[in-house]
Amino acid sequence: MGSGLGRHGDRVVTNTGKYGAALLSAEELEAELRQVGHHRYHIHHPFHRLMVDGKLTKGQLQAWALNRYCYQSAIPRKDAIILSRSDDRQFRATWRERLVDHDGEEGGEGGIERWIKLATGLGLDEIEVVSGDYDLPVTHFAVGAYLELVSKCSLLEAVASSLTEMFSPAIITERVSAMLAKYDYIDEQVLAYFKPRLTQAPRDANFALNYVVLHADTQQKQRAAVQALELKCNILWTMLDGLYYSYVAPGFVPPGAFIATDQPDGPSQ
Repeated sequence: MGSGLGRHGDRVVTNTGKYGAALLSAEELEAELRQVGHHRYHIHHPFHRLMVDGKLTKGQLQAWALNRYCYQSAIPRKDAIILSRSDDRQFRATWRERLVDHDGEEGGEGGIERWIKLATGLGLDEIEVVSGDYDLPVTHFAVGAYLELVSKCSLLEAVASSLTEMFSPAIITERVSAMLAKYDYIDEQVLAYFKPRLTQAPRDANFALNYVVLHADTQQKQRAAVQALELKCNILWTMLDGLYYSYVAPGFVPPGAFIATDQPDGPSQ
């Protein structure tokens, strides 16, 4: 990590236990944050495991892409909220890069546009994807919870919640490799969203991690930062819970939500 983290690490005392009588050191706090991903990140979710094992139908992948767009389209809104809450010009200058990554420059393509191409590459209608009319209710609740989190918690917690980016290169690498190998209707062009994220996410995560470790300078702040990351992981997990329940088992699709034409037999709707 950067020099800011090192300076912070030099001035904290040795920890006497997680959130014990002394602050976690810089290294210990980073380890706690990484442990959140090890236990809670959705790379472990059964829906993701089915995806990388090549066991999802095209309709189930379409449901994933359509619902995930709701989350993808909210990312620049989330980042704009965080941006607006900082009075540090250098912080804002760096955080602005996230908005460009997803919204794109004028005349250029950003992450949201690439996600639309992923969805349409799977056979979905762009208007239906962008409208959000066919998303699962749980998707809207989860994305709304994330926007509420970054709006109402401290700036430190909002930044900490973004640290799922520490874990995203692993899930992207696994997902892309498996999808190209196991779904013959998917090619690299369909998955073009993911390639830039392999460099963007680590860059963003490194900046956010340095910020969190530097500013989490009390036991309460350290605990709040870890809990914010746990909540973000829970939000991402919940989104896949909804997909699994609706499109895998037991197969209850809520009224008005996307219906996969190849939906496996399940309970009557």
